[in-house]
Amino acid sequence: MSKPRIVVALGGNALLKRTDPMTADAQRANIRIAARALAPLTGTCELVLAHGNGPQVGLLALQAAAYTDAEPFPLDVLGAQTQGMIAYMLEQELGNFVPLEKHIATILTMVEVDPADPAFDDPTKFVGPQYDRAEADRLATERGWVFRLDGARWRRVVASPEPRQIFEIEPIRWLIERGAVVICTGGGGIPTAYADASRTTLIGVEAVIDKDLAGELLARSLDADLFVMLTDAEGVFTSWGTPDQRLLGWVTPDELERHEFAAGSMGPKVEAAARFVRATGNRVAIGRLEDIHAIVAGDAGTNVVTEVPQERRG
Repeated sequence: MSKPRIVVALGGNALLKRTDPMTADAQRANIRIAARALAPLTGTCELVLAHGNGPQVGLLALQAAAYTDAEPFPLDVLGAQTQGMIAYMLEQELGNFVPLEKHIATILTMVEVDPADPAFDDPTKFVGPQYDRAEADRLATERGWVFRLDGARWRRVVASPEPRQIFEIEPIRWLIERGAVVICTGGGGIPTAYADASRTTLIGVEAVIDKDLAGELLARSLDADLFVMLTDAEGVFTSWGTPDQRLLGWVTPDELERHEFAAGSMGPKVEAAARFVRATGNRVAIGRLEDIHAIVAGDAGTNVVTEVPQERRG
């Protein structure tokens, strides 16, 4: 009997919590917790791991901004750096909790975006450090960056285009079929586009792909039986932060989309869940890392399916 194929997308909080110092030791400590929780799944399923990179790419942008003798590396290169940095720790820590014969591999992952995507006309994704108005104006003039207010200060914003395809999907599939745990599409993947209509030359793109939408594309492309998005919340709540908040347990995409969710938090997860379920008919679960085994069993988190079994109706 074949093992179920599960794609797990680790939210940024699983790597570096908001209150943690941005150090290698803090990141490794959090990754060790995630690895310990995920390790048992490697014996019962085909496991594919994706992850966020928001704090890490922001830190690299800060470090680059501190060195003024050269132009900073573009976002696609910073994204590639974070894929290697995070996956190195994740691969190592997970390897400390599984048998030696269980192979773990990281694939540096490029994801195609369309240069004509409307998102490039309306950049919304905050990246990098905060600036005062004068510095933001100077950088906008010198580098052509777009800035928006983030609270009381200014931050650079970049486009967040739709992921179209994962270029390394076949090598990822080969590794899974040989029994390896695969780590890929870190930070939503490295945004990449064809330079012209001939579609023969790839170039990097200054953008950030939403990690949940990229995770959905990964899970769908791999014919995953289950797509799990791990976050710091127990699941998807209605009326979040109010006395009336309520956890959505088992729901259909239509039921989920009747509610409104913030674009910067649950919104992309809800959109990714609805896409995957409608495209594949398979289940999506959203919940906390510490509940991962109950989530896989369907006993925790928010579970999105085409039709909710009667026994799961609350």
